[in-house]
Amino acid sequence: MTVPLWIWLSTIVAILGLLAFDYFFHIRKAHVPTLKEATFWSALYVGIALAFGVLVLIFGGGQMGGEYFAGYITEKALSVDNLFVFLVIMASFRVPREDQQKVLLFGIVFALIARTVFIFIGAALINTYAWVFYLFGLILLLTAGNLLKPEKHGDDEANNFIIRLAKRFLPTTDHYDGDKLFTVENGKRVLTPMLLVMVAIGGTDILFALDSIPAIYGLTQNVYIVFTATAFSLMGLRQLYFLLDGLLDRLIYLSYGLATILGFIGIKLILHALHENNLPFINNGEPVEVVEITTGLSLAVIIGVLIVTVIASLVSKAGKAQTAINNARRHAEAYLDLGYTADLGERERIYTQLVEEERNILTMEQKYRDKAKDIDAIRDKVALAHARHEEITAGQA
Repeated sequence: MTVPLWIWLSTIVAILGLLAFDYFFHIRKAHVPTLKEATFWSALYVGIALAFGVLVLIFGGGQMGGEYFAGYITEKALSVDNLFVFLVIMASFRVPREDQQKVLLFGIVFALIARTVFIFIGAALINTYAWVFYLFGLILLLTAGNLLKPEKHGDDEANNFIIRLAKRFLPTTDHYDGDKLFTVENGKRVLTPMLLVMVAIGGTDILFALDSIPAIYGLTQNVYIVFTATAFSLMGLRQLYFLLDGLLDRLIYLSYGLATILGFIGIKLILHALHENNLPFINNGEPVEVVEITTGLSLAVIIGVLIVTVIASLVSKAGKAQTAINNARRHAEAYLDLGYTADLGERERIYTQLVEEERNILTMEQKYRDKAKDIDAIRDKVALAHARHEEITAGQA
């Protein structure tokens, strides 16, 4: 189905309007979103995406609507996985809590731009070279295998090539100046870590696009559906970050679920490539008779795998213990880091969460607690956080 130009323009204006609303009414004033705020806006953006899907279903038909929902759900799941990396990057750069929203919105805007470029490049390649489906399928199968590797999100995510070049050849400082990108230090204009962390997230967004765009092209070749499903999956990602913060570690089987989904779509792409085959060294350049996977089956598999993945993660005793221990470590580090936030109420909230996580940990079986990585170092940090809190409390008395 050909989408009229006016619908394209209206959609782009609506998306830009949502981004502008996010900036002017939410992040211009640096603050830490409350759980209520993050929940409301996350639900609102998901509601907008679903409402748009219903419109596609009504005016575009069942095939087009099914492709949109399959693409949106897949891209949303991949976006949640991306939050793990964002968490590592912002922890590495010690981004103040109240300024993290600005970094995340930049990441969303950059991701939208990067993925839009890749979407149209992908469309041009598909329209010109049918064998590109083989390439996309291979990329997804390799990505699925990579997701199964342990420790896929290492601490060096933030130390990428661009950041190393910036620190080597440009004047930089290790100190934040609010949410400013540049500041003056010793009479010289220098880059702040705020700009560097945005560059780091922008760089990882490009890598994410290399995975996500082939994935959605495995579900639909309609460029409008690819664009809107991708764009709406990114909307609300900032609020979702604060909503899921502390729960991300709980999804211990998410990588397995995503690997299954990407592997499934990779196989679907290769089957489609065989069906459209024109490579001379495969079946003498003639199409191969294969079973093609329908959009309905794709949607069912994607939803089914995600449901099983989430439920398995939430009921896992090992996952609960790992989440509680990781949260205790993060809360202790945040409380001890004076640059984490200038908000005393936020600092006290972090300490309260630390105490609650400790109570949760004590109710868990010892064998799960002892399996945590660097458990002795984590205990030392927690003890130091308690000692610091006692000093502050004594000083206020």
